[in-house]
Amino acid sequence: MARILVIDDNETMREGIAHTARRMGHDVDVAASGREGLTLFDARNADFVISDLKMEGMDGVAVLEAIKARNPQTLLMIVTGFGSVETAVLAMKLGAFDFITKPFAPEVLRLKIQSALEVADGRRKNEKLERHNEVLREEIEARYRPVAGTPGAVVHDMVGQSRAIAQVLETVRRVAHADSTVYISGESGTGKELVARAVHRSSRRAGGPFIKVSCGALVETLLESELFGHEKGSFTNAIKRKLGRFELADGGTLFLDEIGDIGPAIQLKLLRVLQEREFERVGGEETVKVDVRVVTATHRDLRKLVEEGKFREDLFYRLHIVPLHLPPLRERPEDISELAVHFVAKLRERTGSQANGISAAARSALRDYAWPGNVRELENAIEQSLVFATGEEIEVADLPSHVSGAASVKKGLPIMDGSQSLPDLLDSLERQYILDAWEKAGGVKTRVAELLGVKPSALYYKLEKYGIG
Repeated sequence: MARILVIDDNETMREGIAHTARRMGHDVDVAASGREGLTLFDARNADFVISDLKMEGMDGVAVLEAIKARNPQTLLMIVTGFGSVETAVLAMKLGAFDFITKPFAPEVLRLKIQSALEVADGRRKNEKLERHNEVLREEIEARYRPVAGTPGAVVHDMVGQSRAIAQVLETVRRVAHADSTVYISGESGTGKELVARAVHRSSRRAGGPFIKVSCGALVETLLESELFGHEKGSFTNAIKRKLGRFELADGGTLFLDEIGDIGPAIQLKLLRVLQEREFERVGGEETVKVDVRVVTATHRDLRKLVEEGKFREDLFYRLHIVPLHLPPLRERPEDISELAVHFVAKLRERTGSQANGISAAARSALRDYAWPGNVRELENAIEQSLVFATGEEIEVADLPSHVSGAASVKKGLPIMDGSQSLPDLLDSLERQYILDAWEKAGGVKTRVAELLGVKPSALYYKLEKYGIG
Protein backbone atom coordinates (compact mmCIF):
# COMPACT_ATOMS: atom_id res chain seq x y z
CA MET A 1 0.00 0.00 0.00
CA ALA A 2 1.28 3.45 -0.94
CA ARG A 3 0.32 6.93 0.19
CA ILE A 4 -1.12 9.06 -2.61
CA LEU A 5 -2.00 12.76 -2.51
CA VAL A 6 -4.65 14.06 -4.95
CA ILE A 7 -4.82 17.84 -5.51
CA ASP A 8 -7.67 19.20 -7.64
CA ASP A 9 -10.09 22.11 -7.17
CA ASN A 10 -12.81 20.19 -9.00
CA GLU A 11 -14.57 18.01 -6.43
CA THR A 12 -15.93 15.49 -8.95
CA MET A 13 -12.52 14.95 -10.56
CA ARG A 14 -10.73 14.94 -7.18
CA GLU A 15 -13.02 12.33 -5.60
CA GLY A 16 -13.07 10.23 -8.77
CA ILE A 17 -9.28 9.93 -8.81
CA ALA A 18 -9.22 9.25 -5.07
CA HIS A 19 -11.89 6.53 -5.44
CA THR A 20 -9.87 4.72 -8.10
CA ALA A 21 -6.67 4.88 -6.01
CA ARG A 22 -8.46 3.65 -2.88
CA ARG A 23 -9.94 0.70 -4.77
CA MET A 24 -6.34 -0.24 -5.62
CA GLY A 25 -5.69 -0.50 -1.89
CA HIS A 26 -3.79 2.74 -1.37
CA ASP A 27 -3.98 5.34 1.41
CA VAL A 28 -5.27 8.56 -0.24
CA ASP A 29 -5.29 12.18 0.94
CA VAL A 30 -7.23 14.83 -0.99
CA ALA A 31 -6.80 18.60 -1.23
CA ALA A 32 -8.98 21.23 -2.93
CA SER A 33 -6.14 23.65 -3.66
CA GLY A 34 -2.40 23.76 -4.17
CA ARG A 35 -1.82 25.42 -0.78
CA GLU A 36 -3.91 22.81 1.01
CA GLY A 37 -2.04 20.08 -0.86
CA LEU A 38 1.36 21.38 0.29
CA THR A 39 0.11 21.55 3.89
CA LEU A 40 -0.96 17.90 3.68
CA PHE A 41 2.33 16.94 2.03
CA ASP A 42 4.31 18.59 4.82
CA ALA A 43 2.23 16.80 7.43
CA ARG A 44 1.97 13.32 5.89
CA ASN A 45 4.36 13.14 2.93
CA ALA A 46 3.33 11.00 -0.06
CA ASP A 47 4.77 8.37 -2.37
CA PHE A 48 2.92 9.82 -5.37
CA VAL A 49 1.18 13.15 -6.00
CA ILE A 50 -1.55 13.66 -8.62
CA SER A 51 -2.23 17.35 -9.24
CA ASP A 52 -4.50 19.24 -11.61
CA LEU A 53 -2.66 21.69 -13.85
CA LYS A 54 -5.24 24.49 -13.95
CA MET A 55 -6.16 25.66 -10.45
CA GLU A 56 -6.86 29.09 -8.99
CA GLY A 57 -4.06 30.49 -6.89
CA MET A 58 -1.25 27.93 -6.96
CA ASP A 59 -1.39 25.92 -10.19
CA GLY A 60 0.02 22.47 -10.88
CA VAL A 61 3.42 23.71 -12.06
CA ALA A 62 3.86 25.72 -8.84
CA VAL A 63 2.81 22.66 -6.81
CA LEU A 64 5.37 20.58 -8.70
CA GLU A 65 8.19 23.03 -8.00
CA ALA A 66 7.28 23.30 -4.29
CA ILE A 67 7.10 19.52 -3.79
CA LYS A 68 10.36 18.92 -5.66
CA ALA A 69 12.03 21.50 -3.41
CA ARG A 70 10.78 19.59 -0.37
CA ASN A 71 11.60 16.09 -1.63
CA PRO A 72 13.19 15.64 -5.06
CA GLN A 73 12.41 11.90 -4.98
CA THR A 74 8.62 12.37 -4.87
CA LEU A 75 6.85 11.49 -8.12
CA LEU A 76 4.12 13.82 -9.39
CA MET A 77 1.62 13.39 -12.25
CA ILE A 78 -0.13 16.34 -13.88
CA VAL A 79 -3.83 16.15 -14.82
CA THR A 80 -4.51 18.37 -17.81
CA GLY A 81 -7.13 19.20 -20.42
CA PHE A 82 -6.53 18.48 -24.11
CA GLY A 83 -5.71 22.10 -24.86
CA SER A 84 -2.94 22.26 -22.22
CA VAL A 85 -0.77 19.40 -23.41
CA GLU A 86 2.10 21.79 -24.24
CA THR A 87 2.07 23.08 -20.66
CA ALA A 88 2.03 19.50 -19.39
CA VAL A 89 5.10 18.74 -21.49
CA LEU A 90 6.78 21.76 -19.89
CA ALA A 91 5.89 20.30 -16.48
CA MET A 92 7.60 17.06 -17.51
CA LYS A 93 10.76 19.02 -18.29
CA LEU A 94 10.53 20.56 -14.82
CA GLY A 95 10.45 17.13 -13.21
CA ALA A 96 6.91 15.76 -13.42
CA PHE A 97 6.86 11.98 -13.74
CA ASP A 98 3.89 11.79 -16.11
CA PHE A 99 0.70 13.52 -17.22
CA ILE A 100 -2.80 12.33 -18.02
CA THR A 101 -5.24 14.12 -20.32
CA LYS A 102 -8.91 14.57 -19.42
CA PRO A 103 -11.18 12.81 -19.98
CA PHE A 104 -9.60 9.45 -19.11
CA ALA A 105 -10.86 5.98 -18.25
CA PRO A 106 -10.28 4.50 -14.76
CA GLU A 107 -8.23 1.73 -16.37
CA VAL A 108 -5.78 4.28 -17.79
CA LEU A 109 -5.47 6.01 -14.41
CA ARG A 110 -4.83 2.69 -12.67
CA LEU A 111 -2.02 1.83 -15.10
CA LYS A 112 -0.36 5.20 -14.61
CA ILE A 113 -0.60 4.94 -10.80
CA GLN A 114 0.84 1.43 -10.91
CA SER A 115 3.69 2.54 -13.18
CA ALA A 116 4.55 5.47 -10.93
CA LEU A 117 4.57 3.35 -7.77
CA GLU A 118 6.81 0.76 -9.41
CA VAL A 119 9.29 3.53 -10.21
CA ALA A 120 9.03 4.89 -6.65
CA ASP A 121 9.67 1.42 -5.26
CA GLY A 122 12.69 1.03 -7.52
CA ARG A 123 14.10 4.34 -6.31
CA ARG A 124 13.64 3.28 -2.68
CA LYS A 125 15.46 0.03 -3.39
CA ASN A 126 18.31 1.92 -5.08
CA GLU A 127 18.52 4.29 -2.14
CA LYS A 128 18.65 1.34 0.24
CA LEU A 129 21.27 -0.35 -1.95
CA GLU A 130 23.49 2.73 -1.81
CA ARG A 131 23.31 2.75 1.98
CA HIS A 132 23.93 -0.99 2.09
CA ASN A 133 27.06 -0.43 0.01
CA GLU A 134 28.28 2.11 2.56
CA VAL A 135 27.78 -0.42 5.33
CA LEU A 136 29.36 -3.18 3.23
CA ARG A 137 32.54 -1.16 2.97
CA GLU A 138 32.67 -1.15 6.76
CA GLU A 139 32.08 -4.90 6.78
CA ILE A 140 34.90 -5.47 4.29
CA GLU A 141 37.24 -3.50 6.52
CA ALA A 142 36.20 -5.83 9.35
CA ARG A 143 36.90 -8.79 7.01
CA TYR A 144 33.34 -10.03 7.37
CA ARG A 145 32.26 -12.78 4.98
CA PRO A 146 28.50 -13.43 4.79
CA VAL A 147 27.72 -17.07 5.49
CA ALA A 148 24.33 -18.65 4.95
CA GLY A 149 23.25 -20.77 7.89
CA THR A 150 20.33 -22.82 9.03
CA PRO A 151 18.54 -22.29 12.33
CA GLY A 152 20.25 -24.28 15.04
CA ALA A 153 23.56 -24.69 13.18
CA VAL A 154 26.15 -22.46 14.83
CA VAL A 155 28.17 -20.75 12.08
CA HIS A 156 30.95 -18.71 13.68
CA ASP A 157 34.58 -17.59 13.63
CA MET A 158 35.13 -18.09 17.35
CA VAL A 159 38.22 -19.98 18.50
CA GLY A 160 38.62 -21.88 21.75
CA GLN A 161 37.89 -25.18 23.46
CA SER A 162 37.22 -23.91 26.97
CA ARG A 163 34.01 -24.75 28.77
CA ALA A 164 33.10 -21.06 28.77
CA ILE A 165 33.23 -20.84 24.96
CA ALA A 166 31.32 -24.11 24.64
CA GLN A 167 28.55 -22.67 26.84
CA VAL A 168 28.42 -19.50 24.74
CA LEU A 169 28.04 -21.49 21.52
CA GLU A 170 25.39 -23.73 23.07
CA THR A 171 23.37 -20.65 24.03
CA VAL A 172 23.75 -19.31 20.48
CA ARG A 173 22.48 -22.62 19.10
CA ARG A 174 19.47 -22.63 21.42
CA VAL A 175 18.37 -19.07 20.57
CA ALA A 176 18.93 -19.41 16.81
CA HIS A 177 15.30 -20.26 16.04
CA ALA A 178 13.91 -17.25 17.97
CA ASP A 179 13.78 -13.54 17.19
CA SER A 180 14.24 -12.55 20.84
CA THR A 181 16.63 -9.74 21.69
CA VAL A 182 20.08 -10.95 22.76
CA TYR A 183 22.13 -9.06 25.36
CA ILE A 184 25.89 -9.76 25.32
CA SER A 185 28.00 -8.58 28.24
CA GLY A 186 31.74 -8.78 28.76
CA GLU A 187 34.90 -6.73 29.00
CA SER A 188 36.25 -4.83 26.01
CA GLY A 189 38.06 -7.08 23.57
CA THR A 190 36.42 -10.36 24.58
CA GLY A 191 34.77 -10.92 21.18
CA LYS A 192 31.21 -9.71 21.67
CA GLU A 193 30.85 -8.80 18.00
CA LEU A 194 31.86 -12.33 16.96
CA VAL A 195 29.10 -13.71 19.17
CA ALA A 196 26.60 -11.28 17.65
CA ARG A 197 27.58 -12.45 14.17
CA ALA A 198 27.27 -16.09 15.28
CA VAL A 199 23.72 -15.37 16.48
CA HIS A 200 22.87 -13.87 13.10
CA ARG A 201 24.54 -16.53 10.96
CA SER A 202 22.90 -19.35 12.90
CA SER A 203 19.40 -17.90 12.64
CA ARG A 204 16.70 -17.95 9.96
CA ARG A 205 17.84 -14.37 9.19
CA ALA A 206 21.28 -15.53 7.98
CA GLY A 207 20.39 -14.56 4.40
CA GLY A 208 19.48 -11.03 5.50
CA PRO A 209 21.77 -8.12 6.40
CA PHE A 210 23.88 -7.90 9.54
CA ILE A 211 24.17 -4.21 10.42
CA LYS A 212 26.42 -2.90 13.18
CA VAL A 213 26.22 0.42 15.03
CA SER A 214 28.95 1.54 17.45
CA CYS A 215 26.79 3.51 19.86
CA GLY A 216 29.70 4.88 21.86
CA ALA A 217 31.38 6.43 18.83
CA LEU A 218 28.69 9.03 18.07
CA VAL A 219 27.13 11.92 19.96
CA GLU A 220 23.42 11.55 20.64
CA THR A 221 22.16 13.71 17.75
CA LEU A 222 24.30 11.90 15.18
CA LEU A 223 23.43 8.51 16.67
CA GLU A 224 19.71 9.26 16.29
CA SER A 225 20.20 10.00 12.59
CA GLU A 226 22.41 6.94 12.15
CA LEU A 227 19.84 4.63 13.77
CA PHE A 228 16.61 6.05 12.41
CA GLY A 229 17.67 8.07 9.36
CA HIS A 230 16.65 11.63 8.53
CA GLU A 231 14.73 13.63 5.96
CA LYS A 232 16.26 16.27 3.73
CA GLY A 233 16.54 19.62 5.51
CA SER A 234 15.88 18.18 8.98
CA PHE A 235 19.13 19.76 10.21
CA THR A 236 22.19 21.57 8.88
CA ASN A 237 23.99 19.55 6.18
CA ALA A 238 21.01 17.20 5.73
CA ILE A 239 21.16 17.70 1.95
CA LYS A 240 19.20 14.55 1.15
CA ARG A 241 17.18 11.86 2.82
CA LYS A 242 19.25 9.20 4.60
CA LEU A 243 18.04 5.75 5.57
CA GLY A 244 18.92 4.69 9.10
CA ARG A 245 20.47 1.44 10.25
CA PHE A 246 17.12 0.06 11.38
CA GLU A 247 15.80 0.30 7.81
CA LEU A 248 19.00 -1.20 6.40
CA ALA A 249 18.70 -4.15 8.80
CA ASP A 250 15.10 -4.91 7.77
CA GLY A 251 14.80 -8.69 7.43
CA GLY A 252 18.10 -9.22 9.24
CA THR A 253 19.92 -8.40 12.46
CA LEU A 254 20.90 -5.05 13.98
CA PHE A 255 23.89 -5.16 16.34
CA LEU A 256 24.03 -2.25 18.79
CA ASP A 257 27.52 -2.26 20.27
CA GLU A 258 28.19 -0.41 23.54
CA ILE A 259 24.49 0.06 24.21
CA GLY A 260 25.33 1.34 27.69
CA ASP A 261 26.62 4.60 26.20
CA ILE A 262 23.33 5.82 24.68
CA GLY A 263 21.59 8.86 26.14
CA PRO A 264 18.03 9.29 27.49
CA ALA A 265 16.43 10.48 24.22
CA ILE A 266 17.78 7.53 22.22
CA GLN A 267 16.80 5.14 25.02
CA LEU A 268 13.18 6.30 24.78
CA LYS A 269 13.06 6.03 20.98
CA LEU A 270 14.75 2.63 21.05
CA LEU A 271 12.19 1.38 23.58
CA ARG A 272 9.39 2.27 21.18
CA VAL A 273 11.06 0.47 18.27
CA LEU A 274 11.52 -2.68 20.35
CA GLN A 275 7.88 -2.57 21.46
CA GLU A 276 6.17 -1.59 18.21
CA ARG A 277 8.77 -2.24 15.46
CA GLU A 278 8.17 1.20 13.97
CA PHE A 279 9.64 4.71 14.11
CA GLU A 280 9.89 8.03 12.23
CA ARG A 281 13.02 9.40 10.61
CA VAL A 282 14.49 12.57 12.10
CA GLY A 283 12.49 15.48 10.73
CA GLY A 284 9.90 13.19 9.16
CA GLU A 285 6.26 12.28 9.74
CA GLU A 286 6.13 8.99 7.86
CA THR A 287 6.02 5.91 10.12
CA VAL A 288 8.51 3.28 9.02
CA LYS A 289 7.86 -0.35 9.98
CA VAL A 290 10.73 -2.83 10.20
CA ASP A 291 11.30 -6.53 10.83
CA VAL A 292 14.60 -6.59 12.71
CA ARG A 293 16.22 -8.77 15.34
CA VAL A 294 18.22 -6.68 17.80
CA VAL A 295 21.44 -7.89 19.44
CA THR A 296 23.13 -5.57 21.93
CA ALA A 297 26.50 -5.61 23.68
CA THR A 298 28.23 -3.62 26.39
CA HIS A 299 31.24 -3.77 28.69
CA ARG A 300 29.35 -1.70 31.26
CA ASP A 301 27.15 -2.92 34.11
CA LEU A 302 23.65 -1.97 32.90
CA ARG A 303 22.02 -3.01 36.18
CA LYS A 304 24.23 -0.53 38.00
CA LEU A 305 23.38 2.18 35.45
CA VAL A 306 19.68 1.46 36.06
CA GLU A 307 20.20 1.83 39.82
CA GLU A 308 22.01 5.13 39.22
CA GLY A 309 19.14 6.40 37.05
CA LYS A 310 21.32 6.57 33.93
CA PHE A 311 19.56 3.80 32.02
CA ARG A 312 15.84 3.13 31.70
CA GLU A 313 14.70 0.09 33.63
CA ASP A 314 11.95 -0.74 31.11
CA LEU A 315 14.49 -0.65 28.27
CA PHE A 316 16.89 -2.84 30.25
CA TYR A 317 14.28 -5.58 30.53
CA ARG A 318 13.45 -5.27 26.83
CA LEU A 319 17.12 -5.85 26.02
CA HIS A 320 17.85 -8.46 28.68
CA ILE A 321 15.63 -11.22 27.27
CA VAL A 322 18.47 -13.58 26.28
CA PRO A 323 21.52 -12.66 28.40
CA LEU A 324 24.88 -14.01 27.28
CA HIS A 325 28.15 -13.32 29.13
CA LEU A 326 31.62 -13.57 27.59
CA PRO A 327 34.29 -14.22 30.25
CA PRO A 328 37.64 -12.40 30.01
CA LEU A 329 40.59 -14.23 28.50
CA ARG A 330 42.35 -14.52 31.87
CA GLU A 331 39.49 -16.75 33.04
CA ARG A 332 39.95 -19.18 30.12
CA PRO A 333 43.73 -19.56 29.77
CA GLU A 334 43.26 -22.90 27.96
CA ASP A 335 42.11 -20.87 24.91
CA ILE A 336 45.21 -18.66 24.72
CA SER A 337 47.48 -20.99 22.72
CA GLU A 338 44.76 -21.91 20.23
CA LEU A 339 43.85 -18.26 19.73
CA ALA A 340 47.51 -17.32 19.28
CA VAL A 341 48.00 -20.01 16.60
CA HIS A 342 44.80 -18.79 14.89
CA PHE A 343 46.12 -15.22 14.79
CA VAL A 344 49.46 -16.38 13.37
CA ALA A 345 47.63 -18.00 10.46
CA LYS A 346 45.35 -14.99 10.05
CA LEU A 347 48.06 -12.29 10.16
CA ARG A 348 51.10 -14.02 8.68
CA GLU A 349 50.43 -12.87 5.12
CA ARG A 350 49.60 -9.31 6.15
CA THR A 351 52.89 -8.95 8.06
CA GLY A 352 55.00 -10.79 5.48
CA SER A 353 56.42 -12.94 8.26
CA GLN A 354 58.30 -16.25 7.83
CA ALA A 355 57.01 -17.50 11.17
CA ASN A 356 54.23 -20.05 11.01
CA GLY A 357 54.24 -21.24 14.61
CA ILE A 358 54.96 -20.35 18.25
CA SER A 359 57.71 -21.86 20.38
CA ALA A 360 56.87 -23.67 23.63
CA ALA A 361 58.60 -20.96 25.67
CA ALA A 362 56.63 -18.21 23.91
CA ARG A 363 53.38 -20.09 24.49
CA SER A 364 54.23 -20.35 28.16
CA ALA A 365 54.86 -16.59 28.32
CA LEU A 366 51.54 -15.94 26.61
CA ARG A 367 49.72 -18.13 29.14
CA ASP A 368 51.43 -16.40 32.07
CA TYR A 369 50.30 -12.94 31.00
CA ALA A 370 46.99 -11.57 32.37
CA TRP A 371 45.65 -10.07 29.06
CA PRO A 372 43.65 -7.13 30.43
CA GLY A 373 42.85 -6.18 26.82
CA ASN A 374 41.55 -9.71 26.22
CA VAL A 375 41.44 -11.31 22.76
CA ARG A 376 41.93 -7.97 21.01
CA GLU A 377 45.18 -7.40 22.92
CA LEU A 378 46.35 -10.93 22.14
CA GLU A 379 45.77 -10.36 18.42
CA ASN A 380 47.70 -7.09 18.64
CA ALA A 381 50.58 -8.85 20.42
CA ILE A 382 50.76 -11.66 17.84
CA GLU A 383 50.80 -9.16 14.97
CA GLN A 384 53.68 -7.27 16.61
CA SER A 385 55.53 -10.54 17.20
CA LEU A 386 55.16 -11.60 13.56
CA VAL A 387 56.64 -8.29 12.42
CA PHE A 388 59.79 -8.82 14.54
CA ALA A 389 60.13 -12.61 14.23
CA THR A 390 63.14 -13.74 12.17
CA GLY A 391 62.73 -17.52 12.40
CA GLU A 392 60.04 -20.04 11.61
CA GLU A 393 58.54 -19.68 15.09
CA ILE A 394 57.68 -16.75 17.32
CA GLU A 395 60.15 -16.77 20.22
CA VAL A 396 59.93 -15.09 23.63
CA ALA A 397 62.25 -12.33 22.40
CA ASP A 398 59.78 -11.54 19.59
CA LEU A 399 56.88 -10.92 21.98
CA PRO A 400 56.05 -7.37 23.11
CA SER A 401 58.18 -6.48 26.12
CA HIS A 402 55.20 -6.09 28.45
CA VAL A 403 54.21 -9.68 27.65
CA SER A 404 57.63 -11.33 27.67
CA GLY A 405 58.60 -9.44 30.81
CA ALA A 406 55.35 -10.11 32.70
CA ALA A 407 56.92 -12.83 34.83
CA SER A 408 59.78 -10.50 35.73
CA VAL A 409 57.54 -7.87 37.27
CA LYS A 410 56.40 -8.76 40.75
CA LYS A 411 54.68 -6.36 43.12
CA GLY A 412 55.65 -3.51 40.81
CA LEU A 413 59.41 -4.08 41.12
CA PRO A 414 61.50 -5.29 38.16
CA ILE A 415 63.85 -8.21 38.70
CA MET A 416 67.16 -7.81 36.94
CA ASP A 417 67.75 -10.97 34.93
CA GLY A 418 69.54 -9.53 31.91
CA SER A 419 66.68 -10.28 29.51
CA GLN A 420 65.38 -6.72 29.23
CA SER A 421 66.89 -3.31 28.68
CA LEU A 422 66.07 -0.43 31.01
CA PRO A 423 63.60 1.16 28.50
CA ASP A 424 61.77 -2.16 28.17
CA LEU A 425 61.55 -2.55 31.94
CA LEU A 426 60.26 1.00 32.30
CA ASP A 427 57.65 0.30 29.61
CA SER A 428 56.57 -2.81 31.52
CA LEU A 429 56.17 -0.85 34.73
CA GLU A 430 54.33 1.99 33.00
CA ARG A 431 51.96 -0.45 31.32
CA GLN A 432 51.25 -2.27 34.58
CA TYR A 433 50.56 1.05 36.32
CA ILE A 434 48.09 2.00 33.56
CA LEU A 435 46.43 -1.42 33.79
CA ASP A 436 45.95 -1.02 37.54
CA ALA A 437 44.28 2.37 36.95
CA TRP A 438 42.20 0.91 34.10
CA GLU A 439 40.87 -1.84 36.38
CA LYS A 440 40.18 0.56 39.22
CA ALA A 441 38.30 2.97 36.91
CA GLY A 442 36.30 0.20 35.27
CA GLY A 443 37.67 1.09 31.85
CA VAL A 444 36.28 4.68 31.91
CA LYS A 445 39.05 6.55 30.09
CA THR A 446 38.43 10.00 31.58
CA ARG A 447 38.62 8.48 35.07
CA VAL A 448 41.78 6.55 34.17
CA ALA A 449 43.42 9.81 33.07
CA GLU A 450 42.42 11.44 36.37
CA LEU A 451 43.87 8.60 38.43
CA LEU A 452 47.13 8.73 36.49
CA GLY A 453 47.29 12.53 36.56
CA VAL A 454 47.73 12.84 32.80
CA LYS A 455 45.80 14.53 30.01
CA PRO A 456 43.30 12.36 28.08
CA SER A 457 45.29 12.87 24.87
CA ALA A 458 48.43 11.47 26.55
CA LEU A 459 46.44 8.54 27.90
CA TYR A 460 45.02 7.68 24.46
CA TYR A 461 48.57 7.53 23.09
CA LYS A 462 49.65 5.17 25.89
CA LEU A 463 46.58 2.96 25.49
CA GLU A 464 47.31 2.56 21.79
CA LYS A 465 51.01 1.98 22.46
CA TYR A 466 50.34 -0.84 24.91
CA GLY A 467 47.26 -2.31 23.21
CA ILE A 468 44.93 -1.58 26.13
CA GLY A 469 41.16 -1.06 25.72
